Formats: sequence, structure tokens, C-alpha cells
Amino acid sequence: MSRLSVLFSAFFVLAASLSPARAEDKTITVFAAASMKNALDEVDAAYTARTGVKFSVSYAASSVLARQIEQGAPADVFVSADTDWMDYAIAKKTISEPTRVNLLGNSIVLIAPRDSRLDNVSIAQGFDLAKLAGDGRIATGDVRSVPAGKYAKAALTSLGAWQAAEPKFAMAESVRAALTLVARGEANLGIVYSTDAKIEPGVKIVGTFPADSHPAIIYPVAATTTAKSETSDYLAFLRSAAAKTIFEKYGFKFLISPTT
Repeated sequence: MSRLSVLFSAFFVLAASLSPARAEDKTITVFAAASMKNALDEVDAAYTARTGVKFSVSYAASSVLARQIEQGAPADVFVSADTDWMDYAIAKKTISEPTRVNLLGNSIVLIAPRDSRLDNVSIAQGFDLAKLAGDGRIATGDVRSVPAGKYAKAALTSLGAWQAAEPKFAMAESVRAALTLVARGEANLGIVYSTDAKIEPGVKIVGTFPADSHPAIIYPVAATTTAKSETSDYLAFLRSAAAKTIFEKYGFKFLISPTT
């Protein structure tokens, strides 16, 4: 092989080894609450169409994601389904606190399988969730850590229904896992976000929990302390009127005044 051929071969090997890194530089890694999936996927697609920047997104319970970031998982953005886990991440110094915005709101609802005879449940002080479930299970996120489960327990405790219903709960690893249990008929009832119920044809909403029965449902978003430079433009897009339109289409409440 000639010296020139060797040089060309070396050049192409070097170029091939550098190309993944360059592609990675144009990818934003997002860790987001499981309930965000459908809406955020569409928001991200809109951003990619505008900028060419791509996304690697991990959806799971906010508790799981916050701990993964704490353990060094590479993420540029964290979207939590409650303020507690964002506060946790900030306390662990994995989040850039000045970038934090309380972006979205939501509500929790009682759901049943689509073919259930149950309908129009009045959720108020003293309602008997245990009796409504009968011999079946009630699905929600783990009440010890998953935000949806924490909101559910708070609401049921406030309404005087938790103690009787607790033994019937099936605790899922995320709110989307709880949604799936009800859609498959493996649980008679479930407590999930209204946005989850809206995108799952296998369930129906049979009641809505009063907003004053639980803490306000707030989704904060922030950059991590190791975020890439292009993350700031993406966070700005999440606050835009274009993103607001998409989030509201999926049933989220936009909590801030949108930028243009």
C-alpha cells in the first residue's frame, strides 16, 4: 500500500471515529415524567423540525429519574411531575436552579376499564372507594415515591377514603404502568392524571378529584448542571406559544405566560 493510501485510510478512520461525537453534540437528553410522553414527544418533534436538534428521552417515574441523575446518568433536562423531586435534585446539586420553571399543571381522575358499568362517581368527602372497587384492585403509582400515587393518597386521605381502600391498591412503578393495568382489566379502578386517561382508549374517566383535596399538581422543568449549551434554547421553546398549544391539546394546563 502506498504512503498516500495509508494517509487516506487513516483520515477516514479518524473521521468515522469523530462522527458519533458530532452527532451527539446535536442531541439533547431529556429525563421526563412518564405522564409527559405523548405531549412531550410532539413538542420535541416540533423543535427538531425547527432546529434539526434531536432528542434522547427517558420516561419514568420522577423519583426514578431524579435518582438516576444523582447517580451520574447523562441528562440535559429534567421534567418532574411534582415539585418535591425537583427540590430533591436541586438539593443534590444536579440541577441548575436558575433555569427552573414551574411549567405545567394537571389533575387526577378516577378511571375504570372502558367496558365497566361504573360511571359518574361523585368524589367528595366520605365517598367509599373501597366499596366501588368491589373484589378488584385499584391501580396508581407507588404512593411512597411516584408523584401520581402521592397525589392520590393525599386526596383519599383528605376525603376520608384512604384507610379502607389502602389494602386494595396495586402500586405501580409509574403512572403509565397503572394506566395499563386498568386498560387491560387487571384493576377495576385506577387513579391517574387526566392527561393519561385522555390518550388511552381502553379506559374511561368516571370521576374527578377536587383540586383542593390534594397539593397542586405542578410539573417543573430545568436544565441539569451538566447540560449542553443548546439546552437553553430548548428550554425557551418549552415556554413558547407553540409548545403551549401542544401541551394544552393533551390536557395540560400551561402555568406561565408563553413567550413568542
